[in-house]
Amino acid sequence: MVGGGFGGLYTALRLSKLFVKRDKYLTITLIDKNNHFLFTPLLYELITNEMEEQEITFPFKKLLANTNISFQQGLVTEIDIKKQIIQLEGKSNLYYDKLVLATGVSSSFGSCDGAQENAIPFRTVNDAYLIKKTLLSLEKRQTEKIRIAIVGGGSSGVEIACKLSDLLQKKARIRLIEKNKNILKSYSYFIQNVANKELKSRHIFVDLETKVTQVSSNSLSLLNKNRNKTIPTDLVIWTIGTKPLEIINKLPLLKNSRGSLIINSKLQIINHPEIFAIGDIAEYQENLENKLCPTAQTAFQQADYCAWNIWASIVNNSLLSFSYQPLGEMIVLGNKNAAVSSLGIQIEGQLAYIARRLIYLHRLPTQKKQLIIGTNFILKSLLRIFSH
Repeated sequence: MVGGGFGGLYTALRLSKLFVKRDKYLTITLIDKNNHFLFTPLLYELITNEMEEQEITFPFKKLLANTNISFQQGLVTEIDIKKQIIQLEGKSNLYYDKLVLATGVSSSFGSCDGAQENAIPFRTVNDAYLIKKTLLSLEKRQTEKIRIAIVGGGSSGVEIACKLSDLLQKKARIRLIEKNKNILKSYSYFIQNVANKELKSRHIFVDLETKVTQVSSNSLSLLNKNRNKTIPTDLVIWTIGTKPLEIINKLPLLKNSRGSLIINSKLQIINHPEIFAIGDIAEYQENLENKLCPTAQTAFQQADYCAWNIWASIVNNSLLSFSYQPLGEMIVLGNKNAAVSSLGIQIEGQLAYIARRLIYLHRLPTQKKQLIIGTNFILKSLLRIFSH
């Protein structure tokens, strides 16, 4: 497995359970440039001090300690699909019979002038710490309100806007910029409505049908219906745009116009049944009218099918076509609020916030982590209740 995110890690864990008996001729190897798995849906809580780094990052060696999965930390520099060899920077080559590509994607600033130099993306622990460090610096040196612009009105943009508003209170003036007519365009009306209400209650200004044309060190240039304007900024957070990693770009495999790998219903690369691809970098072209969102939930579900199909292809069993089960939508809206729409149930507020956290708790990779983090969450929640 190349990539230790939701897709790669959970595929490896599922596959190890399918091969219960340890076969000396069978090896499962997980490769990632980082030494830990990041539970990305809880990354926001790192900025607001609701959670600590060790509660959302999990060292691979500890996660895989009692499994038949070996972990290789390193940067993949090349994949030879003819010889079935993976080259790791500074390490020996690895040979594979079956390969899972689950590398995820990196942030893309597109053609926006100055964005890469002056905006901070929000995808990694380092990004979260950089935002946190920048805010602390601005709080110390500024007497006026901190002017924050968040580019992108998807879930990441809306969630971080509400989180920062609750964190900074009256110290900040927050602006959310979205190119479409509505925020959260792929979400239900219920989620959109609750989110708009929460943004309004926090006095977060929302620019709709607006495109960012330039980012400088202290300003943002916007285009709205053929009208240009420039606004002053102290911090720009970029939550839109992704691109495949260079290692994926180099592969001589069938891709779409955005560089995503084209797969069949069994999650296999077209013309290469020994290679599977899941998560953000894969697209099943026969399903364009019901295109899947590149979320942790999608990768989590694909991992089950991917593991089964690898096992089935080895033991000559039938492979399964991936079928996505929409389990609902969740969005966190500040430090005590959320909205959840699942299986016909719609809730908002503190109850939704607790429900969201419990659902994510269930998704954590080990029972030990579920117990530790669950206990911490309950204690912090009780402390918050009795402190008011």
